[in-house]
Formats: sequence, structure tokens, C-alpha cells
Amino acid sequence: MERLDGSAPVPPHLAGGVVALGNFDGFHLGHQAVVARAVERARAAGRPALVATFDPHPVRFFRPDTAPFRLSTLDQRERLFAAAGADATVVFSFDAAFAALTAEQFVDERLVDRLRVAGVVTGGDFTFGKGKVGDVAALAAYGDALGFTAETVGAVALGGETVSSTRIRALLRAGDPAGAARLLTRPFAIEGVVQHGDKVGRTIGYPTANLDMGKYLRPAYGIYAVRGRLADGRVLNGAANLGIRPQFEPPKELLEPYFFDFSGDLYGECIEVELIEFLRPEAKFDSLDALMAQMDADCARAREILER
Repeated sequence: MERLDGSAPVPPHLAGGVVALGNFDGFHLGHQAVVARAVERARAAGRPALVATFDPHPVRFFRPDTAPFRLSTLDQRERLFAAAGADATVVFSFDAAFAALTAEQFVDERLVDRLRVAGVVTGGDFTFGKGKVGDVAALAAYGDALGFTAETVGAVALGGETVSSTRIRALLRAGDPAGAARLLTRPFAIEGVVQHGDKVGRTIGYPTANLDMGKYLRPAYGIYAVRGRLADGRVLNGAANLGIRPQFEPPKELLEPYFFDFSGDLYGECIEVELIEFLRPEAKFDSLDALMAQMDADCARAREILER
């Protein structure tokens, strides 16, 4: 998998490709359908398959004070695109210059001149250009005039509702990671570098690997059954506190997984933590002994869930 700068000319071996175009935050079932169609068309024509995404998300550019909402980092999306069969990820840096591009300039300068596309595949709600004046009908018209095909993939429904990033965010905020996983086709996962904390956990027999939540959406605060994926490929079961740790002062927002039967040093390592099931909300206990008793119960329940 190669990562390409969307403002630079595409390498010759990736020119003339079929490009799936969209934000693809979370890369859920609907996004997967768009990319699958682009890969299918590319393979049938003997052309490269590319996925083009925007970073940062346009919402973050236009409304920088918006609360964190991302479902996936660029690195996570790139791995998912590769697993879906794409040959390269194209990253359009969403800055002031990019936001100022008209619909015609985006097509002429980025799709035709830089990427030299043979075909483009999008979802039905895709918009482009300053003020979102371009839509899928306009993209098809540009394609007819400039020599590339433009295809739209319809929305995917599950449980009688359209699969969307908005729906996934609502499920996570409601403490339903299993519901979100059905739409994502995998657990929602937070990736980050393990940082040093207050080291309170190790004093009570529960050493944790602390991760900053960064720009990820904040799911419901509470205790979760989790699965950790280490850089060396190992997979660890555990339980995690996600929230502000009301038992300790000062409040500090962290994801703190405790991995069962693990004693290694993870400081400085990039790991991914999957939220499997919500166990209970955060709570403040009357004593440390009461907290430890509850943690014992949480871990026992998490083990049972993860071993099912």
C-alpha cells in the first residue's frame, strides 16, 4: 500500500486508475461498498485501484472547535483500504487552499491533471468544490466531458436504517460498541502510544497501558471489555476504564486498558484497543477496597465475555 499526496502528480504505475472518493471515516459497510466497487472495476479493466480521502476531516477545518468525532485515524483507514484490495491511498490535505477550489478546479487539477483518473466511484451523497456546489450528477457530467467514468454506489442499510458514521457515533455515545461493530464490521478501535501515567494501577494490582483519546470520538464513559493489538501482532484480552477516573484527583481523561495475564513493558509502543462490550458507567467508590472489589468483578465479567 502506497500513500500519495493528492496535490502531487501520481506515479506513472498508478496513473489511469479507478478511484474511490470520500471521507470514509470509520470505513463502515457503506464505505466498504464504494471501495469494493472501485476495486472490482479496476481489476476488471487491469487498472490500479486507489482510495482518496481527506485529512483533516472537512468539519475539523471549517469548525475547529467541534468536539472530537473521528472514528478512525489516517493510518487505520490506510490499513483498512489495503485489506479491501486498494493499491494506494491518496490523501487530499484539507487546508485553506483546498477549501477554496471550485468544483471545476477540483476535477481539472486534482482528479484529471494530478491523478489522471480513468474512473471515479463515490457514494450518492458525495459533494465537492467550494460551497459544496458539486454533486454526483455534476461529477458524472465532468466525466463525460473530460474522459473518465463516474459511478455512484447507493446507501447500504442494516436493521432497516442506513449505515452511516453518524449512526455509529450515536451507538458509541450510547454505550453500544457491539451495535457499532455490526455497522463497522469490526470493533471500534482506538490507536495510540502508551504513555506514562500516575502508576496508581500497579500499586493495586492492575497496571494499565494509558492512551490519550486525541481526536477520537468520546464513547460513553465507563468500563469496557477490550481487546488489545500490539505492534508485534499479539492480541491481548482485558478490561479498560474510558473516562476521567472519578476515584482519583485531578480528573484526567484517558483510555486505561488492563490486559489479563500480561506483564510486559508497553511504554512508548503504539497499540490498538478495541471496545468489545460496555460493562458499566464510571463511578466513585467510598474506599479503595470497594474500588478493587468492583475491578475484580469487572475483570471476571470481561474475561467471560471475551472467552465466549
